[in-house]
Amino acid sequence: MSTKLHFYNTITRKKEEFIPANPPFVGMYVCGPTVYGDAHLGHARSAITFDIVFRYLKHLGFKVRYVRNITDVGHLENDADHGEDKVAKKARLEQLEPMEVVQYYKDRYHKDMDALNNNRPSIEPQASGHIIEQIAMTQKILDNGFAYVSNGSVYFDVEKYARSHHYGKLSGRKIEDLQSNTRDLDGQDEKRSSLDFALWKKASPEHIMRWPSPWSDGFPGWHIECSVMSSKYLGETFDIHGGGMDLLFPHHECEIAQSVGSNGEEPVRYWLHNNMITLNGQKMAKSLGNTIMLHQFFNGDHELLEQAYDPLTIRFFILQAHYRSTLDFGNEPLQAAQKGYTRLNNALAAARSLNLNWGSDSADTKNRIDGWETNLADAMNDDLNTALTIASLFDMASYINALKNNQEKLIPSKAEFDRVVSLFESYFEDVLGLGGAVVSDQSAQKLDDVMKVLLEIRSTAKSNKDYATSDAIRDQLKAIGVTVMDGKDGADWQFDA
Repeated sequence: MSTKLHFYNTITRKKEEFIPANPPFVGMYVCGPTVYGDAHLGHARSAITFDIVFRYLKHLGFKVRYVRNITDVGHLENDADHGEDKVAKKARLEQLEPMEVVQYYKDRYHKDMDALNNNRPSIEPQASGHIIEQIAMTQKILDNGFAYVSNGSVYFDVEKYARSHHYGKLSGRKIEDLQSNTRDLDGQDEKRSSLDFALWKKASPEHIMRWPSPWSDGFPGWHIECSVMSSKYLGETFDIHGGGMDLLFPHHECEIAQSVGSNGEEPVRYWLHNNMITLNGQKMAKSLGNTIMLHQFFNGDHELLEQAYDPLTIRFFILQAHYRSTLDFGNEPLQAAQKGYTRLNNALAAARSLNLNWGSDSADTKNRIDGWETNLADAMNDDLNTALTIASLFDMASYINALKNNQEKLIPSKAEFDRVVSLFESYFEDVLGLGGAVVSDQSAQKLDDVMKVLLEIRSTAKSNKDYATSDAIRDQLKAIGVTVMDGKDGADWQFDA
């Protein structure tokens, strides 16, 4: 049995034994959502991947501080240094305050992540709550000579940084190639080089979200928030930084440059990246019209879906593939995942209620259980191979079902079988986070249909100025733990936490 956990470290491009800087404490930072829209399957994969890291480290006995940020300012359209802030754009379109947009989509994100049985992070800081720290780090980078002020904005000087440091070490890009592949700047651009990125942007007159700084009334660039918040809560050098493969360049590359430019130290010891989810081999993206939001998976309300899928079926589907491999979406794989998850969940339920004429301890049974324990640990210690972990659980489920159906010749002792149940529970529920009763798709759909009827009745009552009926529906639902949320596009609902 492996006793040492290994991660594939993106920065070294090889599997390395995980050795925390200050055991048993582990610091982990993960790039979280930009809260201007609903979460989709790609968000789910990243969140589930690092929830597994969090769970398994705790399973091994580590004390983990898991920090996941909320990007609520400074993330411009097309991840550029110009254009409209994504949150501010949504606020303008919806005629809301930006923080109303943030709160609304943050609540919806938490609702979706809770449904997927993801743990909440230890700390979940928001970029807008750390403006002072972002200004301070920007000033420090300026003082160290790796940034410059241009027309009230502050830009990181990539070419100057690259003279003494390796810019591109995480993504494998070379500065020479980046220079040759970028456009020539005309005299109207504020930046010295198109490779440079914003640390602070001067706000245009119409820009809603702005703060005073030594350089201008403006707002932070996208990349600086993660360098600031990770160092604030985990220190200037910490153990694990995670995120999706799409963040590797430029976001994570810029984080390294910012942290080194500010503190002179490499910020992260182990970089982990999950791969993308595709649809028929094509990346899921809004621009391609093939993005499916998580709530649509849960209620089946999308033309590409043949049915609704329970959140834990989605989780199981994602965990059936290694986090670094591409995962292709389809109804057939999801339906197969639904059957597989149900089989494992039912096997655990059967094991908990199984009552036999128990046998005696035997070397054969002990060796069999030892083998499962070894295989489960080996799979998780080998860069979190959840697919192999699930394969061992299926083997255990076959054993449980054979005992249940009187098809197993060698009956274990009660103590041996209790060990089987404990091992199954530990990995199925605690490590993989798949615990919980299966809610049938039909029941979930019926509940959603009932709620739609209620909300339509309430909407009609409001239109007829029958506020007594409208308020009574809202208040009575609240009394049984359901919150109704009114929005521009109609009402939505969620179970209270």
